[in-house]
Amino acid sequence: MMLRRIEKVNRAVSVWFERIGIVAMLLMLAVTCIDVIGTKCFATPFLGAIDIVTLSQVVAIAFAIAIAQISGRHISVELLVSSLSERSQAVIDSLICFLQALFFAVIVWRIFMLGRALRMAGEVSSTLFVPLYPFLFAIAIGFVPITVVCLLNSFQAATRAVRR
Repeated sequence: MMLRRIEKVNRAVSVWFERIGIVAMLLMLAVTCIDVIGTKCFATPFLGAIDIVTLSQVVAIAFAIAIAQISGRHISVELLVSSLSERSQAVIDSLICFLQALFFAVIVWRIFMLGRALRMAGEVSSTLFVPLYPFLFAIAIGFVPITVVCLLNSFQAATRAVRR
């Protein structure tokens, strides 16, 4: 019951994060169009377009990854595993999902630490001089739901393995 509640909250958070990612994608689209039109038609490029597009891209990817996993849009290769028994498949799924959760947890931790370091160093983007650390903290926050999804998937696969 507790896992269902966590899954429900995580899905809701992931949907909101996906919306943030969509807004970042739309921002990338708008800035790119304005930059191209400004450069080609008026010989006036959009100052800082590269910074805005780059930082928006990072936000879009980090905030959309969890909902993609929840929706089953990530690629998985089951060539060898499909020939095994259902219980063996569930054990392997559980192990793989646990390793994914561990991997994403390390990513969250290391990106958060990098954000702290960039904050202390005062790192900024090259043309607009936007501080970079908030974007690293956003990436770390964006990867928390994918970590939870992978952990929940690991528990579900382990439950399937025990039941079979």
